[in-house]
Amino acid sequence: MLRAVDQYYMKQEEPNRSCLMALRDHILSLNDLLTEDLKYGMPFICYKGKMFCYFWKDKKNNEPYIGIVEGNRLDHPMLEKGKRSRMKILRINPTEDLPLDLISEILTEAMTFY
Repeated sequence: MLRAVDQYYMKQEEPNRSCLMALRDHILSLNDLLTEDLKYGMPFICYKGKMFCYFWKDKKNNEPYIGIVEGNRLDHPMLEKGKRSRMKILRINPTEDLPLDLISEILTEAMTFY
């Protein structure tokens, strides 16, 4: 039987499903202390047991993004703060190649805050 977090991915329409699953695999490979769980109805990646980042999709264009919990502590031009007080997001275009180097760079820096 599939875990709840796996069911979340399977319910997503393409190309978001493939995009999110590739993001999950890449992010989890960055560090052995990263784990995955479903919290608040969305996939969360935890680092050392603490909420680190999550996947969600924009309500307007339905495209996925990575929400970074300690994003307000990061200064990167690709991160958007919006009206969030703590988190910033990195938008992902599911029809283009994933910016894996960019994702690795941002999330590796975010790990230093834990």
